[in-house]
Amino acid sequence: MIWQGRFDGDEPLYHRIFQRVSLEENYDNILKNDFVLHGFAVDEGVKRNKGIVGAKDAPDVMRKNMSNFPVINPNFNLKDFGNINCENEDLEHTQNKLADKVQLVLQKGGKSVVFGGGHEVMFAHYSGIKKAFPTQKIGIINIDAHFDNREIDPTIGASSGTGFWQVAQEGNIHSLHIGIQRNSNTLKLFDTAHQAGIKYILADELFFENLPTLYPKIEDFISESDVIYLTICMDVFNVAIAPGVSALAYNGIFADASFMHIFRKIIQSEKLMAMDVAEINPSYDTNEITSRLAGSLVNEWFMLAE
Repeated sequence: MIWQGRFDGDEPLYHRIFQRVSLEENYDNILKNDFVLHGFAVDEGVKRNKGIVGAKDAPDVMRKNMSNFPVINPNFNLKDFGNINCENEDLEHTQNKLADKVQLVLQKGGKSVVFGGGHEVMFAHYSGIKKAFPTQKIGIINIDAHFDNREIDPTIGASSGTGFWQVAQEGNIHSLHIGIQRNSNTLKLFDTAHQAGIKYILADELFFENLPTLYPKIEDFISESDVIYLTICMDVFNVAIAPGVSALAYNGIFADASFMHIFRKIIQSEKLMAMDVAEINPSYDTNEITSRLAGSLVNEWFMLAE
């Protein structure tokens, strides 16, 4: 049993997350505003992108590290539909499988949470949101050091680095990328972002005195969106607090006060319908601190449940 933790009592005031989780198979059980979890136990896209594999093992480690967090909001509950695995290296089929499940969740009024896996989860998650809200303007907020907008190599197929290029090929992309590193993206990737109209905030811009400049950018982006989807690639963070990733960031950002002000502004939006975390590699995660950080960020959303 993965969902387990310290038991202090049955009364709601004592509850921790593991006490509010139900393991589910029937999507008819989803109620409005339920948080609904899928694990995307897949890193085929990371392998195709020439990264270090291992992220497929992260979803259960995430669950373990979230289990013991206290429940702050009395209305919180989480329905867990288990993991999706990639069979026969068929990433595209696996992405479609997740998309179909996410569509069901959102059409039932639930809020979609996905634990990756590689960042190929983004295109899968987005595809499900698009199926659920085909006429809505979906705003993707990507907290990431990378644009993930490489063109697909037809000899390899989609990967963890092609998701935003794939979205752009479907029409007008509406995305805001926070934490972009100049030393992690070639000029070609910056040019592709500019050509597609992708908005971004560099990692260098994330400091406290600059918050008055950044707030309007985030507020404007959210106001221009009908639905918000938040995706977090954990390699955006400094190696000191996120060692368990495929691409280590020695000058990555920290989950400090400046970042958390911005992060909370995003998750406080009533338009936020879906969130995922990606690129945790448990094999390299010293004391599981990357998983713990990721779980803490997801829990920030859980604490705001209505």
